[in-house]
Amino acid sequence: MINGIRLKICGLTSQVDANLADAVGADYLGFIFYPKSPRYISLESYRMIGARLPHKPKVAVTVEPSGADLAALKAEGFDFYQFHFPLGTPLATIAAWSEAVTPEKLWLAPRVPPGGSLEPAMFALAGTFLFDTYRAGTYGGTGQVGDWTAFGRLRKEYPRINWILAGGLTPENITSALTETGARIIDINSGVESVPGIKSAEKLKRLNQVLTDYKGAVTRPPF
Repeated sequence: MINGIRLKICGLTSQVDANLADAVGADYLGFIFYPKSPRYISLESYRMIGARLPHKPKVAVTVEPSGADLAALKAEGFDFYQFHFPLGTPLATIAAWSEAVTPEKLWLAPRVPPGGSLEPAMFALAGTFLFDTYRAGTYGGTGQVGDWTAFGRLRKEYPRINWILAGGLTPENITSALTETGARIIDINSGVESVPGIKSAEKLKRLNQVLTDYKGAVTRPPF
């Protein structure tokens, strides 16, 4: 935690980048197992570095996992599971994910289009929701800033949920994002990269400095 803000660095593809994220204070290390992502890492590649990774909570990220996908991820013993999915996904499917990994370990990341709304029943299935930028035809990693107003509204409407802000966050805009949304957990990916899938040590250090200097976090109560 940096100055009251929890930080997840996502899209890690190597031990080097995981070590960089750890060195700047990341609370969570995210690994994407969705083959269409430019930051995709296979389970085989993950196993090769898994034992040498920093001792920080690790998050398995994927899209609409099948039963087989979920079983394979669970076998690796991740601390949390972040699942992206479109609105309209049957509640029974989401409930099955929740039952498989427990609500405490499940991070739900629904794709919410402009004007869309979340089904309240989903909030009983997971304690954490990630709010990412909506872009038709893709799941996250766009580098585009999302709807901060909608995030702030959801955070106030459902205060018992751990809300994670994602989407186009960078060292340059993170102060504005935190101030406007009240976010206490942030997920950063492309905003600290040199190229897709490769993190920038310089940008990560800059992010750490900006968070360290941020004056708003210490005045807010924890969620």
